[in-house]
Amino acid sequence: MLYPEIEPHDSGMLDVGGGHLVHWEVCGNPNGKPALVLHGGPGAGCTPRARRYFDPTAYRVVLFDQRGCGRSTPHASSPSVDLSTNTTDHLVADIELLREHLGIERWLVFAASWGSVLGLVYAERFPHRVSEMVHAGVATGMREETDLLTRGLAPLFPEAWARFRAHAPHGDDLSAAYLELLLDPDPAVHQAAADEWCRWEDAIVPPAPGNDRFDPPGFRLAFARLVTHYWAHGSWLREGVVIEEAWKLRGIPGVIVQGVLDLGNLIGTPWRLVHAWPDAELVMIPDTDHGGNDAMTAARVLATDKFR
Repeated sequence: MLYPEIEPHDSGMLDVGGGHLVHWEVCGNPNGKPALVLHGGPGAGCTPRARRYFDPTAYRVVLFDQRGCGRSTPHASSPSVDLSTNTTDHLVADIELLREHLGIERWLVFAASWGSVLGLVYAERFPHRVSEMVHAGVATGMREETDLLTRGLAPLFPEAWARFRAHAPHGDDLSAAYLELLLDPDPAVHQAAADEWCRWEDAIVPPAPGNDRFDPPGFRLAFARLVTHYWAHGSWLREGVVIEEAWKLRGIPGVIVQGVLDLGNLIGTPWRLVHAWPDAELVMIPDTDHGGNDAMTAARVLATDKFR
């Protein structure tokens, strides 16, 4: 289903300002159709697997680690982390700076989960820079979505949620409560909070057997800090603005690949988006959740093949 493993033929560190250096890489055909990969999280970072959704003879695939994660610096696991210059607006600006740096006029945007939020915001602000989009496990940055994941799923996972809640018993906004713990200078406090946050994520989206997606501890800390930082601030987006302004995507073909068992479906995000985005196609994959399965992988590859 995936294309063979491939290594970058170009890479670097882009100075995006504010002391941040963003790691980027390019794979595939140097003269091929440009495609941008936006990873999830926020804070998950890019992986070698993400390179393999594209025909390497047809695509020039660009991947980058968003601020604070992966190989970008400074890393959000740093003891003296400053997240004040890590916002959605900063990430959108980073995408444009990277596009200009690589001399790309327009590109396909390939994204999943948080990456979909970022990709949709980018496309609505710069529609003339986006040729097509492929999304999976789509989200739009609404507090309704993050409230579902931190509170609304409690009846479905009562034991796991009780433990998750008990670790941050003060305050109604669990993202903000955990963020305060995660930024505590005491390593025992912030690492315990990171462990509990990631344990809850594993409860609601179980990983594949033998796959510890939150290893090592430094990754868990950076990931949890960035997720809670964005969620506590509503991703710096007016509530519902991504769907409200999806009319700006008119003329941009898109494919949304969604698992039928993805818990985000409980509030109807993919259906709302596809009805507001006139050129999008919704592909529902049976028997899978937000984490995906082989059928979801195949559908995403089929979508990039369609647009090559």
